[in-house]
Order: sequence, then C-alpha cells, then structure tokens
Amino acid sequence: MSQGKPLDIPIRIAPAEPTIPGAEEAKSCASGEPYALMVLGDSMLPEFEEGEIIVVEPEGLARDGSYVVAWANEEYIFRQLVQHPEGWMLKPLNPLYPNIPIDDPKQAVKGVVIMKKKPGKRKEQKSYV
Repeated sequence: MSQGKPLDIPIRIAPAEPTIPGAEEAKSCASGEPYALMVLGDSMLPEFEEGEIIVVEPEGLARDGSYVVAWANEEYIFRQLVQHPEGWMLKPLNPLYPNIPIDDPKQAVKGVVIMKKKPGKRKEQKSYV
C-alpha cells in the first residue's frame, strides 16, 4: 500500500437509539432523518465554536476526516474521525484534548456532520458534504 494518497473508506452507519434529552420525541422521527445539535465546549475549536448548530446525517457515510457524532467512553461525543497507522481515532481539533482510539468505526460512529450554522446568522453556514 502506498504512503502517498490517503484511502477513503466509506462506513455505513446504523441509526443510534436516542438516549439524550428529547429522546422520546426523536423516536417519532424516521431513523434516517437528519437532526440538529448545538456544539458545547471548546474541544472542536477553531472550526466549531460553542453555540453553533451542527446538522447530523445518521445514515451518512463516514470516512477519514469526517466530522462525526460517535459513542465512546460511555457517552456521545463530537469529533473528527481520523485513521492513524495505529488505528482509527476520534480526534478533537483543539490540541488540549486527547485523541480517543476506537476499535470499529462502524460501531462507534452514529452520524456524520453535514452542515454547521451560527444561530441567528442566515448567511453564516458551511456544508461538509
């Protein structure tokens, strides 16, 4: 395998059973419908600021470099999926936080971020697809 070009590995994501506030309301939505979350904390700075809204595609294809919502360390977490020589990692963009190694991205990843938007700012949005 060559070291020059990264390999995109599509990952089919199974919909997650919601276990977050509002989960009962979310169950009435189709499992493949995108949903919105608010970014909390600074682990994904500088790309994602606290208070921004991210739109997550639960059945999206995750690949190396995708921003994802994943189940790790007994909680849902927002990180970048990255493949290192030692395996897959959930990487924060803020270097003050550690990478989280995962064994199987197909099991850990619960959705792919497809867009972000600043609340109240109609023109300030960015797509990731």
